[in-house]
Amino acid sequence: MGVTSAGILVYRRSGSQTAFLLGHPGGPLWARKDLGAWMVPKGLIEAGESPIDAALREFEEETGLKAPPIVCALTPLRQAGGKTVLCWAAEGDLNLADFRPGEFEMEWPPRSGKRASFPEMDRIAYFDSADALTRILPSQVPLIDETLLLIQRA
Repeated sequence: MGVTSAGILVYRRSGSQTAFLLGHPGGPLWARKDLGAWMVPKGLIEAGESPIDAALREFEEETGLKAPPIVCALTPLRQAGGKTVLCWAAEGDLNLADFRPGEFEMEWPPRSGKRASFPEMDRIAYFDSADALTRILPSQVPLIDETLLLIQRA
């Protein structure tokens, strides 16, 4: 079985406009990338953990914020690298001033034998739906599309 991660796609509405909360991955590999690099806060499901509990935990670990109430589960998707993503939509207007990302460690510079710590996400922001669709990883676009359809039907 392949790798599966779980995440939360937060959105907020103002009149007829919808904005999505996306995170920009931290670390040197993503530093110069913008369009098509942002993503839903997500992470791996730990052994014995339910997918929804993993999504809530990962959201808090990656952003330092508590996820708003879940609205619905979105259709699972498979990213370009083969990872399966389970995601839930949640509506809320979070205070981004409270953003406190978790960290990860990796060898840097490559093949140096040295380890460095980097934020899991170096920034988060709300983007209107059109902008969010250009910034999010192409493999995660269906999550925004599906959420917009659900909002229109409600």
